[in-house]
Amino acid sequence: MTVELELAELLRAQSYERAATLAIATYGPELYGFLVHLMGGEGPASDVFSQASEDLWTGLPAFGQRCSMRTWLYLLARHAAARYRRSPWHRDRTGASALDAAVADARSRTAPWLQTEIKDRWRALRDALEPDDRTLLVLRVDRDLAWTEIARVMLGEENPSQGELDRESARLRKRFQLLKTELRERARAAGLVSDD
Repeated sequence: MTVELELAELLRAQSYERAATLAIATYGPELYGFLVHLMGGEGPASDVFSQASEDLWTGLPAFGQRCSMRTWLYLLARHAAARYRRSPWHRDRTGASALDAAVADARSRTAPWLQTEIKDRWRALRDALEPDDRTLLVLRVDRDLAWTEIARVMLGEENPSQGELDRESARLRKRFQLLKTELRERARAAGLVSDD
């Protein structure tokens, strides 16, 4: 059984704590890595990850499963990041011990290259991008989300119309092509890639 099917069954059974714990255990490391990129460092990413985990915990009863849990978590993370930027806070606990343990484990299993300074120059190029461009880059390249999933996250809506998804997907594909060209030029200028 896939994780998404197992999550759907847990939600139908209203087993929200188990569903939240499974979601964080499964998708938490990649979500935290996404937030490290988006927020430009582990400190803010950790705070936002805690808030997104809390949003998951409190929002599960209302989650309509109109998208995958993975997509919804990215949506929650973007909303939490936006709130963090408006009003920083410091929270580390969701209130559910099993979920708190999954949150801590997800942080510890994040890819080491996201936690070290090994790729400082590339990270500096990414960090110089606008937040929406960084989000687009991470969701498409690092997380390999489908264009419709990316569109849903970028629109900030759980249930947009198909027309809205199609238009946003097309717009994001074009933006992604421009972004790749821009990054290639910046990398050349920084001496990270050759002119060949």
